[in-house]
Amino acid sequence: MASPSSSEPPAAGRPVRAHARRNRENLLAVARAAFATADGPVSLEGIAKQAGVGIGTLYRHFPTREALVEAVYSAELDDVTGCVPALLAEHPPEVAIRVWMERYGAFVSTKRAMLDTLRTGWASGRLATPTTRERITAAIGAILESGARAGTLRGDVEADDVTSMILGVFLSTAAGDTWDRMDRLFDLLLDALQPRQG
Repeated sequence: MASPSSSEPPAAGRPVRAHARRNRENLLAVARAAFATADGPVSLEGIAKQAGVGIGTLYRHFPTREALVEAVYSAELDDVTGCVPALLAEHPPEVAIRVWMERYGAFVSTKRAMLDTLRTGWASGRLATPTTRERITAAIGAILESGARAGTLRGDVEADDVTSMILGVFLSTAAGDTWDRMDRLFDLLLDALQPRQG
């Protein structure tokens, strides 16, 4: 009886090898940092070099620039929308929503280097249209509900209206604006969410 050939394909469902998984996670971490600090185009070769792998390894995990950008965007959106329970565990709702606004602001501000690639991919259909607004609105809604129960945030405010107001802050603050202006606008928005007295 012949012994199994070493060239046989791995069994279906075989876990990704640990070092391949680490390579992917490392590439994603380096790419996130690169896109967050870039003033212009980000070099894929530079990402691979900083991650300590060859460009071929990068392309095995992320076959196109769009695939890498989409993965970075998705990971950071997961962070922004998934941090709400931890914020509510650490802060009262009226503080949690203000801290969350800053996190969302940082997410949007550091995505400028990725936007052209994302928009092209979404328009062509090569990248799935994200559910960003729905996920952001759900995160805001969770904080508003907690604040309404505690009596520290208004209970008559629609989460999607708050999303629209936050997006208005981003649209009205250009890339060159300081964080001070965004902070002032966030403070005004938080003031509008406070329960009315009397």
